Amino acid sequence: MSINSLTKLKLENRDQFLMQVRQFFVLPKLPEKLLPLQEMSQNLWYSWNWELVKLFIRLDPEMWEQCNQNPVEMLARLPQEALEKAAADDAFIASLARTYEKYEQYLNRKKWFHFKYGDLENQTIAYFSLEYGLDTSLPVYSGGLGVLSGDTLKSASDLGIPMVAVGLLYRYGYFRQFLSRDGWQQEKYEENDWYHMPVQLVKNEQGDPLRITVDLDGSPVHLQVWKVKVGLIPLYLLDTNIPENSTKSREITSVLYGGDKDMRIRQEIVLGVGGVHALRAMNIIPDVYHINEGHAWFLSLERIRRLMGEHGLSFREASQHLWATTVFTTHTPVPAGNERFDPVLVHRYLGRQVSELGIPWKEFLNLGRVVPDDESEQFCMTVAALKYAAFANGVSKLHGEVSREMWHNIWPNLPTEEVPIKSITNGVHPSSWISHDLHDLYESYFGPRYVERPGAPECWEKIHKVPDAELWRVQNRRRERLVFFSRKRVRQQLLRQGGSQIEIQRAEQLLDPQILTIGFARRFSTYKRGNLIFSDLERLARIVTDPHSPMQFLIAGKAHPLDNPGKEIIRQLIGFAKDEMFENRIIFLEDYDINLARYLVQGVDVWLNNPRRPQEASGTSGMKAAMNGALNLSILDGWWVEGHSNETGFKIGNGEEYESVERQDLLDSEMLYNTLEREVIPLFYDRNEIGLPAGWIAKMKASIQMAGQQFSAQRMVREYADEFYVSALKTGNKMKADNFALTRSVTAWVDRMAASWNSISIAAVEVPNHGSTMFVGEKLPVTIKVFLGEIVPEDVSIELISGRLNSQEQILDYEPTPATLSESDQTEAKPGEYLFTGEVVCIESGRFGITARIIPHNKHLPHTFKPKLITWW
Repeated sequence: MSINSLTKLKLENRDQFLMQVRQFFVLPKLPEKLLPLQEMSQNLWYSWNWELVKLFIRLDPEMWEQCNQNPVEMLARLPQEALEKAAADDAFIASLARTYEKYEQYLNRKKWFHFKYGDLENQTIAYFSLEYGLDTSLPVYSGGLGVLSGDTLKSASDLGIPMVAVGLLYRYGYFRQFLSRDGWQQEKYEENDWYHMPVQLVKNEQGDPLRITVDLDGSPVHLQVWKVKVGLIPLYLLDTNIPENSTKSREITSVLYGGDKDMRIRQEIVLGVGGVHALRAMNIIPDVYHINEGHAWFLSLERIRRLMGEHGLSFREASQHLWATTVFTTHTPVPAGNERFDPVLVHRYLGRQVSELGIPWKEFLNLGRVVPDDESEQFCMTVAALKYAAFANGVSKLHGEVSREMWHNIWPNLPTEEVPIKSITNGVHPSSWISHDLHDLYESYFGPRYVERPGAPECWEKIHKVPDAELWRVQNRRRERLVFFSRKRVRQQLLRQGGSQIEIQRAEQLLDPQILTIGFARRFSTYKRGNLIFSDLERLARIVTDPHSPMQFLIAGKAHPLDNPGKEIIRQLIGFAKDEMFENRIIFLEDYDINLARYLVQGVDVWLNNPRRPQEASGTSGMKAAMNGALNLSILDGWWVEGHSNETGFKIGNGEEYESVERQDLLDSEMLYNTLEREVIPLFYDRNEIGLPAGWIAKMKASIQMAGQQFSAQRMVREYADEFYVSALKTGNKMKADNFALTRSVTAWVDRMAASWNSISIAAVEVPNHGSTMFVGEKLPVTIKVFLGEIVPEDVSIELISGRLNSQEQILDYEPTPATLSESDQTEAKPGEYLFTGEVVCIESGRFGITARIIPHNKHLPHTFKPKLITWW
């Protein structure tokens, strides 16, 4: 039965028994001394503060686990006598007071954004994402995209970024994974009880639940809004599962990534259009919008509608203002990951709204097409977002390059390297992922700045002051905990599957807490190649069971419910793991989630990642492992291109790419085995006179420093602020002043440029008669004769492009050099003709080329790389 059918059936069966019910919300009756505990349980700050978590564990360790580490549910379920006992425990109350003081200091302390951009801290950046991975206790995420969104909010809170976030509240969230005896993935959907989770219903001024409405296919869909506190950042989650809605409408927010295209477009309209409605209903009017992946792009239509209706702007004027105040992050180079919709489906749900904007339907469809007017091309959310965002980025340097190549046809007259998609490499929130053992060690040696300014690069240099023995002792302790945790999980799997008593007893002896442990955990898409390590079973068995240098693997991950090839890989892995040749040294742990991820990245010695390059946009699990001292063994893809050196970890190959998938897999598997046998295993087991792997520990320290300095989410968010948010805020402020006077003026300017652009040309690029030979360092004056027609020189930039030529006469590695309007007598020039002069330098030997181009120039815009508005000589 499909997910949609399952949800619909549950709702229909429930509707058969509807009755009038008087509702009450029953709160736990906490002693007054414990009220700070209740307050802090409603803020996801607890998810990255071990001191607070320890307090909940002290109340009842078993119940903490039974409640899935959910403090709200735990406080509701604890017996009153347990609460009274804690209130009478002076030591507990003293610890609570210290933690609450730390919590209040965190909320009230001035942070980075205040000190650097204090004049902008009263403005607002709205962050939209389809999922948020904040903590095990709030299951509204599936994987990497959600965890990245969660780490972004936590780091924005640490830095004091004036941000609000919007997402959806999924009744069943993402599926729980259960494996059959033969290893086939099965999905189970468990209903979330929001009244026992760290979310609170938003109320209106009358004290009733806030309601907003979105039109879908001519029918009103009602939404209610829930608030999640993430430190200082409010996250608002939209929910359609309310009695006012039809069964079909209630199921919109039932399951994450579980429906067909019809379900997906309804979810994305609710997220985008409904999200703008919800913020406005709460009197929140953001100045800048950050769209995390293309799912939320429909918010642009609602923003344009409001700009037109409330400020009298035309569609083009509203679009121009929106473009200048929108940030877009694309996350995947895999074509299937870039959402596309059939135009018929888009028209069904958005046709009326588009007609109200006063533009032809075909013009709207062209917004989502790489090639305008191509009737065979579907509407792509990524394309629309790229066209409507002045600030766009990929999530690693390599992914930025891949994205510019992938989408360069949107800007057909620009060289690929100048396509306006930058790169801001992802990062992870250190306090959420570093083990509490390492956290204490870091705090001891890094000093108070490590806590006060998480992600500060200067802290991480001090890792080299940590004695080798202390760091290795922590690593051994975390590996032991991972092994014990894994045994417990395997035992639970066997009990559920009806395993024999012998199997269950054997689970208590699985794995060895003293040997080299490798982790591999991720979504099981085929390009991630979860089965690459199993390409040669006999060779792998020899490696794993070597009596002098043994090794063990821990594997986890989910396949999408509709991804049968991914499920087949999981089934194969479990079959391999059961083979006696591996002597129980390979374990698959089911139901991968944030809690399991923490144990893995905090306990393994090596983190394995082997996608087909260049299909891994970034990958953040390896960053988390590195901050915990694990060494990465990875294909040079995503973030590892930037993170790898011979000091920080191990590489598989040298970044080769092959047209043949089979050949690529064969060669990569061979290099993986070679690296394990020749580099990884020998280094781990090479011990000095006091039994320490000194060479391995040196790599650990280099890896920790690298990850802490370069790949924290605080660094990532600071880059967003410095490169995107602040520029967008300042541009937006100027453009909306005086009733959007500058917006109107700039739009008229763009229209004039577009109307006159086809008439401009470069007549000549002239250089002195130097012959065909020059010398390195020689300066060359250049004169450019252009015809601008009705365009004035102040509205364009004439740029010289020069550099070394390749075999196809293409100029490589250039920086545009601006030319200036010649001051010489131009009285003989025809109307519209102008002379510009500039100078280029021959910086290296070899074939050298010069050309020129004209692009629009407007000092009020972040950039002027508009599709088709560029002319080359």
